[in-house]
Amino acid sequence: MKTSYRARHPRSGWTLPAAMGAALAVATALPALAQPAAGTHTVRLLTPETALKAAQAAITRCRDNGHQVAVAVTDRSGTLQVLLRDRFAGAHTVEVSMRKAWTAASFRLPTKDLGAETQPGQPMSGLRGASQVMPIGGGLPIEAAGSTLGGIGVSGAPGGDADDACARAGLDAITDLIEF
Repeated sequence: MKTSYRARHPRSGWTLPAAMGAALAVATALPALAQPAAGTHTVRLLTPETALKAAQAAITRCRDNGHQVAVAVTDRSGTLQVLLRDRFAGAHTVEVSMRKAWTAASFRLPTKDLGAETQPGQPMSGLRGASQVMPIGGGLPIEAAGSTLGGIGVSGAPGGDADDACARAGLDAITDLIEF
């Protein structure tokens, strides 16, 4: 039995020319669908593997310097992606590292710099009362090509400068992965 190209598909009822026309219409529209709409904005996010690599490098640097710390990495909105706590790091280091990472991502500047800007008598001093803000050294924004990708926070080393050095080691470990 010969089947004509005009035969209808048994389930959809489409004829071959109609199906081909619909497929062509969809294929033609795909490039337009791939572009972001005028009312949207595209952002880049860290992969979990990249966030983990940064945290591991930071904790390794601190451990090599004899410090037991916790390291947190957040995405650009301050949502936690990775948290590592070394075996002897104090219980408080978990919360403090998360708050440092959140602060760095939220304000898009190192937490040490925010500490200077929020001292008593400064215009931004009221921020110190906000529940998540941690304006002390140890938190750095994760940035590439002018875009903030997240934040990294380290807590447990003796002083903000030591925490900053470990956070910097975490950033250095992922630079080649995030530059675009």
